[in-house]
Amino acid sequence: MKKLLLRSILLCAALTQLSGCNNEDESVTSIRLAHGLDTKHPVHQSLVYMGEELHRLSYGTMDMKIFPSGQLGSEREIVELLQIGTLDMTKVSASSLEAFVPEMKVFSLPYLFNDSEHFWKTLNSDLGKGLLEAGSEYRVKGLGYFDAGSRSFYTTDVRVDKPSDLDGLKIRVMNSQSAVDMVNTIGGSATPVSWGELYTALQQGIVEGAENNPPSFFFSKHYEVSKYYLLDEHTSIPDVIVIGTHRWNSLTAQQQEWLNEAMRLATEYQRKLWAESTEMSLREVQAAGVEVIVADKTAFQQVVEPLYQELEGQPVGELAAAIKMLGEQQ
Repeated sequence: MKKLLLRSILLCAALTQLSGCNNEDESVTSIRLAHGLDTKHPVHQSLVYMGEELHRLSYGTMDMKIFPSGQLGSEREIVELLQIGTLDMTKVSASSLEAFVPEMKVFSLPYLFNDSEHFWKTLNSDLGKGLLEAGSEYRVKGLGYFDAGSRSFYTTDVRVDKPSDLDGLKIRVMNSQSAVDMVNTIGGSATPVSWGELYTALQQGIVEGAENNPPSFFFSKHYEVSKYYLLDEHTSIPDVIVIGTHRWNSLTAQQQEWLNEAMRLATEYQRKLWAESTEMSLREVQAAGVEVIVADKTAFQQVVEPLYQELEGQPVGELAAAIKMLGEQQ
C-alpha cells in the first residue's frame, strides 16, 4: 500500500509537469487517460477520436488528456491508480481485469464465440453490460468495449495446422492462468514471457511460438522471427475502457451522458479501424514471407472441451453457457 501511495505522489508530480494535476482553466473538466499501446495503434487513434468527440459533445467544457506507450505504468498499475483516484481512465484487456473482476475470465475461454456477430451481440447484450458494471465494488467501472480481434498461434520454425503439431512446443502466453490452461490443454508447453521481451525470446529459441491478433503480430515485428501464422482464432478477448468510480461519481449526470456517447461513437470508429488494420497486417506479414495458414477449427474445439467441463456449475461456466446460448439464437 505504501508503495502504491508513493507511486501516486510521484505520478501526480509528473502529471503536473505534463498536463497539470489541476486544470489551468477551471471551466474545463479534464479526463486523464493512460494506456500501454503505441501511438500508431488503432486503439490509441480511437481514444484520440473519443477525446475529440467528448470535446465536441460537451461544447468544449470537457477534454481528454492521453498518456500512451506505458509511460505511466503497466495495465495493472494503471488500474490500481484508477482505484485510488490518481488517474481517471484506461484501456485494459479483459484478461488483465480478471484480478479485479473474476467474471472477466469467461472471455479467455477458447472458441467461445461463433463469429464476430456473436461476439458483438454478447458485448451489447445485458450480459455484456452487466460485466462492465461488475467491477464497481473494486472502484472501477467499464464504459464500453473495443475490438481486440482474435488471437491465433504463430511459430518460428515448426509449421502448425492441427493440435498435435503444438505438442511439446514452448508457446509464450500472457501471465494469465486461463491462457496457460488453454495452451497446455491443447498440448503445448505454456511459457509466460513479458510482451517487451518476447521478440528476443522468439529469436533466441527461449520460446518456439506465441499467440496474438494480426495487428499485434505485425506491429511488434514478431513476423521477422516467425515463419508461420495459424489463423485458428482461439480466443476473442475484448479491450475494456474503464473509469475509476471516484472520477465517475464526481461528474454531473450531463457529463456522464456526454462521456457515454463519446464512448459509443469511439467504439464504432475503432471497429472500422481494427478491421482495416487486421486486413493490412495479414497482407504485410505475407508479403514479408510468413505463411498464413487457415485452421480447421473443429479439431481445436474438440481438444479444449475439457476446459468447459471443468467449469460446469461454476459462475464462469454459467456465463459461458449463457454466451453460447446467445450464439444459438442468431
